Amino acid sequence: MVQTHQDCREEGASVPLKMSDVSLAPAEQLWCSSRDQAVKLRMTETGLGSKAPMTVHQMFLETVESCGDLPALASKKEGQWVTLTWREYYQQCRVAAKSFLKLGLERYHGVGILGFNSPEWFISDIGCILAGGFAAGIYTTNSPEACQYVADNCEANVLVVENHKQLLKILQIKDQLPHLKAIVQYKDELQQKLPNLYTWAEFMKLGEEVSDEQLNAVVDSQRANQCCTLIYTSGTTGNPKGVMLSHDNITWTSNAAGTMPDLKHGEEVVVSYLPLSHVAAQVNDMWIAMRFAAATYFAEPDALKGSLGTTLKEVRPTSFLGVPRVWEKMQEKMKAIGAKSSGMRKRVADWAKSIGLQNLLPWGFMLANNLVFKKVHSNMGLDRCRNCLTGAAPITRETLEYFMSLRLPLYELYGMSESTGPHTISWENNFKIMSCGKVVNGCQTKLDKPDEDGNGEICFWGRHVFMGYLNEPEKTEEALDQEGWLHSGDLGKHDKDNFLFITGRIKELIITAGGENIPPVPIEDAVKAETAIISNAMLLGDKLKFLSMMLTLKCVVDDNGDPTDELTPEALAFCKQRGVVATKASEIIASKEPAIYKAIQEGIERVNAKANSNAQRIQKWVILDRDFSISGGELGESVSVRNIYSTSQKFGHTHSFKDVFLIILFSTL
Repeated sequence: MVQTHQDCREEGASVPLKMSDVSLAPAEQLWCSSRDQAVKLRMTETGLGSKAPMTVHQMFLETVESCGDLPALASKKEGQWVTLTWREYYQQCRVAAKSFLKLGLERYHGVGILGFNSPEWFISDIGCILAGGFAAGIYTTNSPEACQYVADNCEANVLVVENHKQLLKILQIKDQLPHLKAIVQYKDELQQKLPNLYTWAEFMKLGEEVSDEQLNAVVDSQRANQCCTLIYTSGTTGNPKGVMLSHDNITWTSNAAGTMPDLKHGEEVVVSYLPLSHVAAQVNDMWIAMRFAAATYFAEPDALKGSLGTTLKEVRPTSFLGVPRVWEKMQEKMKAIGAKSSGMRKRVADWAKSIGLQNLLPWGFMLANNLVFKKVHSNMGLDRCRNCLTGAAPITRETLEYFMSLRLPLYELYGMSESTGPHTISWENNFKIMSCGKVVNGCQTKLDKPDEDGNGEICFWGRHVFMGYLNEPEKTEEALDQEGWLHSGDLGKHDKDNFLFITGRIKELIITAGGENIPPVPIEDAVKAETAIISNAMLLGDKLKFLSMMLTLKCVVDDNGDPTDELTPEALAFCKQRGVVATKASEIIASKEPAIYKAIQEGIERVNAKANSNAQRIQKWVILDRDFSISGGELGESVSVRNIYSTSQKFGHTHSFKDVFLIILFSTL
């Protein structure tokens, strides 16, 4: 019998830690950059910020003691869900920790994990931490050289890879990794036998001779203010930086972030599919799930190529985190289905969506709910989802309003790797469209050097603020000021209810030849909102006489996540409304299709009409022949446009460089 929320807590919940139970390592500063140093914690005298610090092991053990027989991890094996309970999960992490010790994992050295989300990923990560190492996720899209940088930077003793494809990357660089002692492959059979290369089954047997006492001694020596995890930034401007997160960063943030939306202990269900090397997915799928005894179901590796929908319908999560592109793809798919509906069905759906957009429950809501909303939610697998979350990149108003019209409000989060994920959170009855929510309880926000409109640099304070960048004291001191405030580089302002709104990014500010400071994101978002066929927009104008813009059209994405030449159903509908029969972006661009170019120009003119000054008006624009993508280098791993506002060189090899060059040339005349 599956335990309920009630009998989960009655089984013998552990006594909460008190400050007298906690032993911290000596520390004199709020930050550091050395692997073996500890930091002072930003504790408060009352409230969540005063909670006793704990290590990852202590948090794990609390959940095992209170909910040990509830499901923790579930993955598909030969088409069937296979589940690990919290007690089984904990035991497997201990087994892995012993094997890491047997392989020679040294204190404060890394275990790099390169692969898609799976129980083995989680067990490797936590096993490494229990054994005294640093868990370091590596993006599966990384080149061998990028993998080498991360593994070398964290001084990895062990690398855990998913399959032969990822193994080949490591074999190319292993001779350049002086600290590497072993490689473990957790999926598929080995295609070749090599020294110090192990299957997952072999790895899990290696530590059988390591005693519980030996492992316990390592676990007991750990302190909450010491580092246990490294999150590598995406490295859009040079090599990635290793963000050092302490035990307290993880355990405190997990508790604080889950307490605000009132997560139900032992009842939550999440789907893991976003890269675990990214802080958002790791904190959501692994750490908040651990703190609140949630069940984490692992999607298939082709989740973003189409299978995610099937997984959602099977699992029916209570909380679901999606980056904006995931929500946009859902929106496009549903719009395409809606476009094929009969006239009557379409009218009923449109009426229901108009009901959904109203804040108070109007007359007709129950009818709309029964006719449309319940069916849509069920078809999406989100019929019991209380928290539909979006973060890691900006999302458009159009997408937010679309899901609001379906009575599926998207709750925006905001934060950084350097803040252990969330700094502000939105949740039920505490959200506003285009706001990223309110500050996490126990944390503080400061808007540095605000302008006359209240826009200032967003600075963070709290126990979620990272320790520092590994081996990079100068960059650590650039991110943290003398008082210990973390400077985000983002511009924002608060409304009267203390909701935070992101208004731009300092480094993305365009400074024209005339000296005018222009935040590009609001202008780009406005152009996309005005013209439904536009997929991405990028403003140019740094050190130039006027603003120009590069645009891409909405095109179908292939199974590898790369844009094709085929227009999306929404783009096709946009064309059809204007009597255009083109089905490919290249057809529109080659002929400079008058109706489409006229519609885009009119949309830009509407945006220009709202500009605060002439300097903020778009003077010239061009449509590029290919949409932005991760493989093309224009999007980062979180599917957000990279910080390249002051250069056009990124586009030289894949786009209409001639057109871009001409725009920039004209801008300087």
